[in-house]
Amino acid sequence: MSLLRVAVPSPLHRLFDYLPPADLPAESVAGLAPGSRLRVPFGRRDVIGILVAVVDETEVPQDKLKPAKALLEDSPLIPPTMFALCQWAANYYLHPPGEVFPLALPTRLRGDRPLMPLGEPAWQLSTRGLGLADDALKRSPKQALAIEKLRREGPVSTAALSEAGISRAVLKSLADKQLIKTLNLAPKRVAPIGHQGLDLNTEQELAVVAITQALGEFSCSLLQGVTGSGKTEVYLQGIAACLERGQQALVLIPEIGLTPQTLKRFQLRFNATIVSLHSGLADQEREKAWSLAREGLAHIVIGTRSAVFTPLANCGLVVVDEEHDSSYKQQDGFRYSARDVAIKRAQLEECPVVLGSATPSLESLHNAASGRYHQLVLSQRAGGANLPALQAIDVRGQSLRGGLSPPLEQAVGQALAAGGQVLLFLNRRGYAPTLQCHDCGWIAQCTACESRMTVHRRQRRLRCHHCGAAAALPQQCPSCKSRTLLTNGLGTEQAEETLAAQFPNTPIYRVDSDSMANAGAMQALLDTVASGEPCILVGTQMLSKGHHFPRVTLVGVIDADALLFSADFRGEERMAQMITQVAGRAGRSDDPGRVLLQTHHPDHPMLSALMTQNYAEQAKQLLEMRSENGLPPLGYLFMLRCDSADGAAAEQFLHSVRRAAGNPQGITLIGPLPSALPRRAGKFRFQLMVLANSRASLRQIALALVASAESQPRAGDLRWSIDVDATEVT
Repeated sequence: MSLLRVAVPSPLHRLFDYLPPADLPAESVAGLAPGSRLRVPFGRRDVIGILVAVVDETEVPQDKLKPAKALLEDSPLIPPTMFALCQWAANYYLHPPGEVFPLALPTRLRGDRPLMPLGEPAWQLSTRGLGLADDALKRSPKQALAIEKLRREGPVSTAALSEAGISRAVLKSLADKQLIKTLNLAPKRVAPIGHQGLDLNTEQELAVVAITQALGEFSCSLLQGVTGSGKTEVYLQGIAACLERGQQALVLIPEIGLTPQTLKRFQLRFNATIVSLHSGLADQEREKAWSLAREGLAHIVIGTRSAVFTPLANCGLVVVDEEHDSSYKQQDGFRYSARDVAIKRAQLEECPVVLGSATPSLESLHNAASGRYHQLVLSQRAGGANLPALQAIDVRGQSLRGGLSPPLEQAVGQALAAGGQVLLFLNRRGYAPTLQCHDCGWIAQCTACESRMTVHRRQRRLRCHHCGAAAALPQQCPSCKSRTLLTNGLGTEQAEETLAAQFPNTPIYRVDSDSMANAGAMQALLDTVASGEPCILVGTQMLSKGHHFPRVTLVGVIDADALLFSADFRGEERMAQMITQVAGRAGRSDDPGRVLLQTHHPDHPMLSALMTQNYAEQAKQLLEMRSENGLPPLGYLFMLRCDSADGAAAEQFLHSVRRAAGNPQGITLIGPLPSALPRRAGKFRFQLMVLANSRASLRQIALALVASAESQPRAGDLRWSIDVDATEVT
């Protein structure tokens, strides 16, 4: 008997067997292909699962098998390559398959809704309309115009009729008279046209040649180019060659904020169908873009992390821009790395993948050095611009206004007077990180986390940046009723306020997730800044991610010390990346750039390295340190995390899991220990860290720990999760 093996959306690390639906002919069951949706009973409810295989045997007793309720489509929604990618991802990251396969579907299709038809809504004449006399609608000129247009042009889209001055009300009246009827115009397949690219320097030419020669087979290239070296132009010319072969390109970017800028640049270069995929889209918009990609009608797909699971009919090139960015790693639920999944996808698609960055991750640099990746280097800025000079400002003993020292304030004034723009970096949003009572010492703490509430003065709110909790900004101390409440520390709101007072005639633009929350806000800002008028940009790391500000001549890092001290083993790497990226916004045109870093620790080795070495030299030293300590990428890291309202229960759970795993050779187990933020959203958090000297030994211990965790009894609210290739130990 043929049975259906199904991935059911549940936290269980297994598949489930079902009898075929009662209404499905037996001869049809054997021919079912993986990737179709099924409605199946699961516990007391029906869920939508994904068919993984048709099998003849099962370990489940015959009388325990339940029939699937319905097969939702005749052909699979998930094509074979994407199905194989999901299988690999579930296996590699040891995640429940029922939670992985749905990532290959847009949100609407993760339920039982039917696939929306592609194309535009349109109208055509009905049989009655075709026989209508020419003067039948002479008293309704708009209706007569619509009938004449449809008679002359055939089916016409609703949008085209609207442009011709024919309203929906007119169309409804004609439909009510049964003179016209609706249909769906299938989208036209058009050949993409690429416009002339920019002139390339020698290094760019070599990179483009290497990428285009690799088309048609799998390869992984690391495109390491200094900021402003023209990496995007290399992508564009590589994609142009891909489109000429009749194939599609997938471009991953780290943040939604980069989508409008990237989309606009691609649209200017290509007369082609380009779609974007990110969490800011409405469900129907996302499904339409997904369908266009799946059917091969979208030539270029640009998206954030989750877009790596979007099916393409004929994928010819994958690009991962800013490949080092931590946004590519999902930090909750299914903890996958979109960069690493993209590499596996390119292997399955038999196409090249390009990883681009001015500050590549140590993992990618190690893979390039060991020959796993081809390394393409762009060492010169496009157009001959020079890299900016870095200088530290020792702020010890200096009077700071809004975080700015007199030397930095003076430099800002000079840059503005010379007609330049200024970028000030402060990686803390809000007004101040702490609210404190001056009389009794009370500090505003989050009641659900072991963290302080951040003051957002414009909103008159206190907000926890860990769990999202919010409260009204108090007028008096809740402990002693004093009205002397002080803000301690500096955030972007306060910096913006102070700068506005210091430079009243200069536009100040704050760039953080609060000010850029609205759709189109970032693009509107970029358009404004592109005018070239003197202004000051003050913001968080959103400013550092790939934006092109040709008139910025001065970059100031207001608090470099905030990046110096980190409990995470990747802290030094991330500091070097962030400072290099932020510094790279300066001097990207003919005007030379300057970068000033304010610090209380001017002699710190990391700051000294930033002043005297380029990123490649710093990365080499960091790799040597990682090697000495057996840390990634020279070692392999696995994290098992647990949280519960009962902290003792969470810690005991991990102790039990660890005991069951034993003490295998080549493995270092650390913990269980409290997380760096021990309590978040009302839950106590503990973690068990596993370091291994080989991938094989890591997988062996990881499988043992997962099996142990699944077998442990636990309280109802206790949750555990795993993180293969963890990027954070906090």
